[in-house]
Amino acid sequence: MVEISGILPAIRNMKDFDSLIESDQPLLIILESRISQLHHVVNYAKKKGKQVLIHADLINGLKVDQYGMEYLIRLVKVDGVISTRANVISLAKKNGIVAIQRLFALDSVALESNMKLIQKTKPDYIEVLPGIMPSILEKVADQTGVPVIAGGLIRTREHVEDALASGATAVTTSNLDLWEVKK
Repeated sequence: MVEISGILPAIRNMKDFDSLIESDQPLLIILESRISQLHHVVNYAKKKGKQVLIHADLINGLKVDQYGMEYLIRLVKVDGVISTRANVISLAKKNGIVAIQRLFALDSVALESNMKLIQKTKPDYIEVLPGIMPSILEKVADQTGVPVIAGGLIRTREHVEDALASGATAVTTSNLDLWEVKK
C-alpha cells in the first residue's frame, strides 16, 4: 500500500505537474484533469518513479462506476483514489488500491453524516476539508481510528504544522510554496 505522510502535492494544472515531476516528491495527487489526458499523465509520472492518486470525482468525462474504476485501475494504473462517494471507496478497496474518503466538515450534521458513511466504507485514509480545523481533525481521527489527511485552505507553513500536530498523518495542498519542491 502507498505510504501517505507529510506534505502531499495536489496538482490542479499541467504547469504544476511540470514543476513537480522532476522533484524528489514520491507521490502526487491529480485533483483535476480530463479523461483524455489522464492515462498519459499517470504513465509519465510512473516512469519518473512517482506514485499517483487521483480525485476520481474531478476527472472530466469519467463516470466513476464499476467500469470507470476498472479503467482507472487496469489501464491508467493509479495507485489510489480520493472521493466523496461511498461506491468509489468500496470499489477501490475491493480492487486493492488506496481509498481516501473525502469528508467536508461544513457543520455538525454533515460531520456526523460523514462519520456514519466512514464506518460503512472503511477507507484507508480520510481527507478532512477544510484542513485548518485542528479540533475536527483530532475528533475524526479519534472516533474512526483511520489516519486523517488535512486538506483545503492550507495556505501557510503554520497551517501544515497545526494540522500535523493535531494528529493528521499528512496534508494535501495545491500551494506550490508548501511543496518544498527540489528542482
